[in-house]
Amino acid sequence: MYYVYILFCLNKKTYIGSTDNLKERIERHNKGYVRVTKPLLPVKLISYFAFSNKYTAYNFEKYLKSGSGRAFIKKHDFI
Repeated sequence: MYYVYILFCLNKKTYIGSTDNLKERIERHNKGYVRVTKPLLPVKLISYFAFSNKYTAYNFEKYLKSGSGRAFIKKHDFI
């Protein structure tokens, strides 16, 4: 499975990413191994979406990072 996840960061903003191992990736974020989120610790997983296809997951991640995707996140009260 491939996952697209949304994290809530210390600065009250979201971080969107994707992975094929969600548990390990969240641990890496919280241990400070991910450069982008290291200064924003702690991070909290607020939602994730599972896909069987890597390219579908990648495209959904790309959508969530767009203006429409950010509106989707706000509309559906993820934060």
